[in-house]
Amino acid sequence: MRTIEEKLQEHKQSYNRVQAPLELESRLRNALQNVPAKPRYRKKALPWVASAAAALILIAGLYQYPAFAYYGAKLLDRSELSSLSFSEVAEQGYGQTVNKSKTFDDGTVITVNGVIADDNAFLLYYTIDFPAGSRYDADDRLSHYINKLQGFLTDSDPKEGNGNYSNDGLQYKGVYKFEPVSPFSRTLTATFIIWQDNGERASYPISFQFEANKAMKSIVKQNISQFVAVDQGTVHYDSITASPSSTIVRGHYELEKERHPRFSGKTKLLVNGTEVKKWGMRGSNIYAEKGFPGFELEFEVLPTDKIETIELVLENFGAYQQVEEPISLVSPSDQSIRIGREKLWIRSVTKTDSGYDIVIARKQFIILDTDSLSVQAGGNLVPVASISASRPWDLNNGNVLWEQTYSFNTADKPEQLLLDGFHYIKTYDKKITIPVDSKK
Repeated sequence: MRTIEEKLQEHKQSYNRVQAPLELESRLRNALQNVPAKPRYRKKALPWVASAAAALILIAGLYQYPAFAYYGAKLLDRSELSSLSFSEVAEQGYGQTVNKSKTFDDGTVITVNGVIADDNAFLLYYTIDFPAGSRYDADDRLSHYINKLQGFLTDSDPKEGNGNYSNDGLQYKGVYKFEPVSPFSRTLTATFIIWQDNGERASYPISFQFEANKAMKSIVKQNISQFVAVDQGTVHYDSITASPSSTIVRGHYELEKERHPRFSGKTKLLVNGTEVKKWGMRGSNIYAEKGFPGFELEFEVLPTDKIETIELVLENFGAYQQVEEPISLVSPSDQSIRIGREKLWIRSVTKTDSGYDIVIARKQFIILDTDSLSVQAGGNLVPVASISASRPWDLNNGNVLWEQTYSFNTADKPEQLLLDGFHYIKTYDKKITIPVDSKK
């Protein structure tokens, strides 16, 4: 197992040997701009598309574009990268210094201090200096933000951002996280938006040269192509990309009855047996053409470059429990009724002016299937007429359940509740192992 220092030295030597030609961007741009108008019949367009794709792959392969070089003194976790000023981050050997400024009409000066790029994200560090006489603090709504990051083959939306005001309220230092940019971009433009006093917004673009050779190569980047079987279908884990800014696991769902899962569940990432902190989950359209909803799981930076094992554990996932038998309403009480792995509580059956109200309690993430929910009363099936909002039921023992009132328009007292089933979160704890290349 090679150390991170050995990897850095190897990538640095590789970068010093091979350079992309200076005219690469202009050649690609001209090639795309000179594409003939799209023919009416798609079949005639396929040869050009294939040729263009092959040309792009060939160019990238021949020149080993320096965006794939890796630089960095040590691994910083996500909280460090997003909380430090760029000068502090640069001291660790990260990123590209920019220092490009734009002065707004009201005297506000925004400066792009520096950027960091890798396979998972693009971080832009900036400073806002407010004009003398003005003062802002954390309680004020920040009236300046970045709308877009654009460049050659790049149109990245912001994912998140944060920052802090100075004690005197005259300066704000922040960082925005964007989707990854194209390694072929030589010039990037960040468009800052300012809300003016008249309620209108003004756009101020700041353009700067992007030095792709300052981008950071991923520590781990490989396909997974494994899945976990669940009650409703399969959860597929397709790839993992661990970069110096974060770790992204991409996948998709193939479900039998529903396109999107009711509950996406929880997936844990283990590296050398230690759980890596998870930051969030979001949808993805990477498999939209195939009709499968995709997802991205974002984790903290890997805790070490000396990786022996990488594992994913599907801890739980949404499931559906069918209810085969009617539920008796003769003697409602606060005692639970076990159905499969879960429980329901029939708390009360109460006469009202329009019929009967039935209060049913359950755990927070149990959702009753109400499409055909009904009661048997006086020999008739009566569908549910209305359902109240959920409200907590505190058991005073550290547990809180959630109850709802289901109203039925019937003069006869309900005898049985007919429920097709309910959605709930099922524990799976199924593990898959991701092969690790020991030569890396």
